[in-house]
Amino acid sequence: MDQSWCYENFVNHRALKSADNVRQQLACIMARFNLKLCSTDFNSRDYYINIRKAMLAGYFMQVAHLERTCDYLTVKDNQVVHLHPSNCLDRKPEWVIYNEHVLTSSSFIRTVTDVRGECSWVGEEPKKD
Repeated sequence: MDQSWCYENFVNHRALKSADNVRQQLACIMARFNLKLCSTDFNSRDYYINIRKAMLAGYFMQVAHLERTCDYLTVKDNQVVHLHPSNCLDRKPEWVIYNEHVLTSSSFIRTVTDVRGECSWVGEEPKKD
């Protein structure tokens, strides 16, 4: 919660506080319903896969697919969109989930995460090691 640490490490202090607040709310909800608070071990090969699965479960309506024209097409509305110039992906993945749809001079999706297109795990519980 040290603002100077956040500044020195290029982390947005307000976003970090907001994420911590959301985590505390979720922990309280889980405690109220007597649900076990658990996560995949950080060293597990499924750690990042499970994070993507959780994100996709929440953002399932905000998915876009790379078309032959090198533009993305949103699955929900069939809108042609581009990756926002501020994204940090080093390539154009076939499928992405996004947090924001920004309309400026062009239609952009921002805060994107690449995901795999197969759906063999849909509806499954995340693996716990």
